[in-house]
Amino acid sequence: MKSFDLMLEEYAKLCVKVGINLQPGQPLVINAPIEGADFVRLVAKQAYEAGAKQVHVNWNDETLTKLKYENSPMEVFENFPKWYADGLEEFAKDGAGYLSIYSEDPELLKEIDPKKIAANNKSSSMALKEFRKYTMNNINSWCVVSIPTKGWAKKVFPNVSEEEAMEKLWDAIFKATRMDLEDPVKAWEEHIKNTEEKVKFLNEKSFKKLYYKSSNGTDLEVELPEGHIWAGGGDYNSKNTFFVANMPTEEVFTMPLKTGVNGIVYSTKPLNYGGNLINNFKLTFKNGKVVDFEAEEGYEVLKDLLDIDEGAKYLGEVALVPFDSPISNSNIIFLNTLFDENASCHFAFGKAYPTNIKGGENMSDEELEKHGVNNSLTHVDFMVGSKDMNIVGETKDGQKVQIFENGNWAF
Repeated sequence: MKSFDLMLEEYAKLCVKVGINLQPGQPLVINAPIEGADFVRLVAKQAYEAGAKQVHVNWNDETLTKLKYENSPMEVFENFPKWYADGLEEFAKDGAGYLSIYSEDPELLKEIDPKKIAANNKSSSMALKEFRKYTMNNINSWCVVSIPTKGWAKKVFPNVSEEEAMEKLWDAIFKATRMDLEDPVKAWEEHIKNTEEKVKFLNEKSFKKLYYKSSNGTDLEVELPEGHIWAGGGDYNSKNTFFVANMPTEEVFTMPLKTGVNGIVYSTKPLNYGGNLINNFKLTFKNGKVVDFEAEEGYEVLKDLLDIDEGAKYLGEVALVPFDSPISNSNIIFLNTLFDENASCHFAFGKAYPTNIKGGENMSDEELEKHGVNNSLTHVDFMVGSKDMNIVGETKDGQKVQIFENGNWAF
């Protein structure tokens, strides 16, 4: 059995070699919790050994974040610092890869005024709009991973000590990212190949519509735009370098036609958004737009999310994930979208990835709009998959094909 230190080192190597696939002379920008300093140093070491020009780290600290929300006036949250956005864009122009270590306490801001959170989400989305074109258009390589933090681990495993919770979460992350296998890099190569087979099938079929049904009440029709592209596993940046944007990743995804979503969908896992949980919610769509919604927990947070802009009320992503998959089979609710979205079929509110439509990365916002591509300041995934979900695809000539049966791939 591998030692913890060996798996940690291999995980850092995986982030650099597979996630970002860092090339000699390329800068690496890391966003990370201060609790993860030791792991970040391992990543930096791997990056420099791979020939990184420089490694720049943007640290975040949850204690300081909470103090800021408790004490700073509203104007601070309404005005995102331009220098920060400019710095990220400057690195992007220099060809940097972006590694985000997403490990927040899902209830960090539970007691905070939701209007402050909403203001910060909106101002940051506006300030980072230009920078996000580099990642959402796959101009630069980017990757999101996670490591345990004490606040997050205790929320996932509340009935054990802090130390044991950290150990259990590390174990779950290592298994989900295939670190426990003898050759993780080879295992990832095989996994990506399997995912690409699903992508190929869906792209060859070029479905016009998808029909979702579950016993929980989900009954949704999703139209796909002409020229849509399914993706999954990994992708190529503008320099034709292959990278893997999410680790773990189990999804195959595309975009819906902005105005082509009709019916009702129920969430099946909690959504961690802005330090708050939104749970057990129901959405009603008409001509693509959310026209009604309910939530047992986090109703106001969901309302603020949908009010970021008009595009937030429409969908930007359609993702298929089998119920019988490593993360789902762990029976752990991670309260972290990176993991929970890869345990469940999901959609995303807001902006679509331009790379999910033919020629989209070279289209203007106006051209994308004409092709039925949703635009928004936000992009937030939420989980809808269940063990009895059935999804049927309809081709342009009216042929019906079973895509998912009882929560899993039907082909």
